[in-house]
Amino acid sequence: MSAETKATNIVWHETTVSKAERESVNGHRGFTVWLTGLSGSGKSTLANMLEKTLWERGVRSYVLDGDNVRHGLNKDLGFSPDDRTENIRRIGEVAALFTEAGVANVTAFISPYRSDRDSVREIMKDGDFIEIYVACELDECEKRDPKGLYKKARAGEIPEFTGISAPYEEPEKAELVVDTTNQKPEESLAVIVDFLDSGGYLSA
Repeated sequence: MSAETKATNIVWHETTVSKAERESVNGHRGFTVWLTGLSGSGKSTLANMLEKTLWERGVRSYVLDGDNVRHGLNKDLGFSPDDRTENIRRIGEVAALFTEAGVANVTAFISPYRSDRDSVREIMKDGDFIEIYVACELDECEKRDPKGLYKKARAGEIPEFTGISAPYEEPEKAELVVDTTNQKPEESLAVIVDFLDSGGYLSA
């Protein structure tokens, strides 16, 4: 699927209020936490826990969840390699807008292709894109199988399922890695929040 611009005579309009001004009022930076990993690794759990923690600390935060965006924005996309790429391209553009608006944006997407994640990184300013690899052994993800997807994939009912019949490319330059194979969600969350704190993301 092509991301070629088809419209003509369009010009990018800068906003009157700058990102820095928004961050000053918000009291924190605008950024995107991009959680990537296999289905069942704990991405959505961590995303929602992180959003709640940030919100309680007065940080304007919002979760963009993989399943949720497929109910509307990306409901026309399936799970072929091309559709996966377009899915990530679209949500990357939305995440970039949220970030520019000064929001602490948390995403939870398998996003299996390294090049797709790198493309999202490239459209954001340095430091605004925080790739976090939610590492978890495949066996453990299958044991959890909260949606019953692995069972269906093993039975051949779901084609092109990441980790079974479709590849997952581990990040090579993630800002942070949390291993949820044996780590409790609360422990992983603490590592992420500490990273954001020490990196100055939670203050303007």
